[in-house]
Amino acid sequence: MRAAAACLVLLTALTALTAATAGAQPSTREAAHAALKSADPVERGRGVVLLAREGGMADVPALIAVLRDPHPELRPLAEQAIWVVWSRSGDAEIDRLFEQGIEEMNSGRAKESIATFTRIIERRPDFAEGWNKRATVYFVVGDFERSLADCAEVLKRNPVHFGALAGCGQIYLQTGEYERALDHFRRALAVNPNLEGVAFNAELLERVIAEQKKKKGV
Repeated sequence: MRAAAACLVLLTALTALTAATAGAQPSTREAAHAALKSADPVERGRGVVLLAREGGMADVPALIAVLRDPHPELRPLAEQAIWVVWSRSGDAEIDRLFEQGIEEMNSGRAKESIATFTRIIERRPDFAEGWNKRATVYFVVGDFERSLADCAEVLKRNPVHFGALAGCGQIYLQTGEYERALDHFRRALAVNPNLEGVAFNAELLERVIAEQKKKKGV
């Protein structure tokens, strides 16, 4: 999803959340962090939206904390805000290429999108999301080895990337490496406990592994 579009989703959701409540929008990152500490979920929501607009990688830990917010509407807002921040390279040309690669990926042009994300990686190897999106395309086309290699590069740069962790889990699940799959699913959930599909797979694998061990007498 494009950063601008994702911000619009966040704003729309926040509008629904705060329809009956008036208040000033925080205007700085510092104000956003202050809002995230508020007892009022509306204020915390405003903080999430502002960080989606203006935040950087240093702000991600604060957004990750909101993934466990007691107000359930804020958790998906925080998750989308994290993706928005992760997708922002800080370089306008790289961001343009990134949107191009996503458009190619979403339209099924795998070869073109791999080439575009490779250009991004060559120019900005520190931009973890370039690696992550190429890993996604490699997964879609069934090149699990390259996908895992790119996921490893993502996690070197962004160890809390729950998308890459879950992606590794999916690959190991596909290849029958259940212990590794479960480990990566658990690591993803340790960062973001709201990944319902990942939680389902982890629970299923726990039962499968336990049954396998029972049969082996372990």
